[in-house]
Amino acid sequence: MIKAPHYSSVGAKRDHAFALPSDYFDGTVNRPVLHQAVKVFLNNQRQGTHQTKTRSFVSGGNQKPWKQKGTGRARQGSTRAPHWRGGGTVFGPQPRDYRTEIPRKVKQLARKSALNARASEGSLHVVERFVFRRPKTAQLADLLATLGVGGRKVLVLTAGRNDSLYLSGRNLPTVDVMPYLQASAYDILWAEAVVVEEGALTGVVPEPLPEEEAERTERAERAKKAERTERAEKTERKASASKAAKAAKTAKTAKKTEAKAAKKSAAKARKAKPAPSRSGGKSTAKAAKKAAGKPAPKKKGSK
Repeated sequence: MIKAPHYSSVGAKRDHAFALPSDYFDGTVNRPVLHQAVKVFLNNQRQGTHQTKTRSFVSGGNQKPWKQKGTGRARQGSTRAPHWRGGGTVFGPQPRDYRTEIPRKVKQLARKSALNARASEGSLHVVERFVFRRPKTAQLADLLATLGVGGRKVLVLTAGRNDSLYLSGRNLPTVDVMPYLQASAYDILWAEAVVVEEGALTGVVPEPLPEEEAERTERAERAKKAERTERAEKTERKASASKAAKAAKTAKTAKKTEAKAAKKSAAKARKAKPAPSRSGGKSTAKAAKKAAGKPAPKKKGSK
């Protein structure tokens, strides 16, 4: 049975060591599996956006540097060939996906091996409970210093979600806080010391303190208030945009109606104006003159 140092919530060391669960802490450390898990984890962190320029992406080299024959030198086709200075790169890294899969049971075995390795080294510490009524970085730093792990890379594992503790350790560059069930083999091997909450190993999640519950409720209310404010602003922006679009549509309709009315009035004006005769102005004048020179017809029975 492997035992670990046991501490109170304020860092006072208990007289008796904490007996780690034998079904998980059996002292087995499988190094090949640990190597595979760490390699997979690091592979999955890579973005794979690296890219070198081949000769097709290097500018220049549009013509032969010299003619094919007669110079005594070796024939060359472009100054951007790979063997030229400033030319393209041959077999350089290109964008690719480094995603690597690992079986679930292998991942679990690697995590178990990492915890056993830290426990066998004496680098695993058990704390009864993390009592943080509100986020306080100094309180967490003092607790780690009391445990004797101050200034080292420390992984703090909680029994459940603890927002106050997470916010307390966020500003410490060598401290990582996460729930016990989310820790991977790489996280455990990264840390030089592992501090675990007792409830994570026994399976009994401690009840939150009244102050922690009040802080969590207040934080949730603030988040809900911010969400309501954002939703109201979004609705207001949407309403104003809809109103502006409606006003623009009304103005466009009015402009179209006005143009149609002007077109109709212009058509009425053209209809009211007498149309000019086909004979033209000269023919009309000649007809008027001829009618004026012709004598009036005589009535019947007059002399």
